[in-house]
Amino acid sequence: MSFARLLSEYWKNGVVMHQEHQLKMFLIVSKLCGCYICARGQSTAAAMVETAASRFKSVCVFCGSSAGNRDCYRDAALELGRELVTRKVDLVYGGGSVGLMGLVSRTVHSDGGHVVGIIPRSLMAREITGETFGEVRVVANMHQRKAEMARSADAFVALPGGYGTLEELLEVITWAQLGIHTKPVGLLNVDGYFDSFLALVDKAVAEGFIAPHQRRLFVCAADARGLLQELEEYVPVEDAVASRLAAEWKASEI
Repeated sequence: MSFARLLSEYWKNGVVMHQEHQLKMFLIVSKLCGCYICARGQSTAAAMVETAASRFKSVCVFCGSSAGNRDCYRDAALELGRELVTRKVDLVYGGGSVGLMGLVSRTVHSDGGHVVGIIPRSLMAREITGETFGEVRVVANMHQRKAEMARSADAFVALPGGYGTLEELLEVITWAQLGIHTKPVGLLNVDGYFDSFLALVDKAVAEGFIAPHQRRLFVCAADARGLLQELEEYVPVEDAVASRLAAEWKASEI
């Protein structure tokens, strides 16, 4: 089997390793395939690992219909959009053309990525004020919007936003806690925006309202590239209660 085929199978099977382990795997597979890599070639190997395909086909991004008051939020949305395209990951989002929603969707679409926007009919006049980007799915209500976004994505990212963003974020974290899904959830903590939220979660852990191991139900990073790498390496939290509930959720769907 060719090296390219082996590497493709490796990523397709969802194996997640830290970068130094990825490079070791690259070198081992190359040797097995009869490839010769000299010292100079190791930098090429590292570069190939760095740009290897993501294990996610699509990522759902929760973000504000406002752009915020500072350029750092806009810059973060643009950076996230570019990083998704670089990794060949589709964007799933709330379907609006305004605020951070509009910025990230426009960036992914203009850079050649695939965009799926999901929006309730009643919000179209409020959140779509100009050109839309990619595919737009119109649903009946907010519940359908969130369910469709969750179903269509392999991971979730929250950019800075308001009540709606926080509600969407907390719902997918709660679903992970209840065993409804094991998809990675990440916070893009732009200039410390989510610091107070993280402090609240830590307070809830300290006061006995959140189990310590459930603090790891989501990851956090200050930049898009770092956050997406955290999501790639995420291992679902083992929880006996969540596992039992997951079986019950599945049984109830049959």
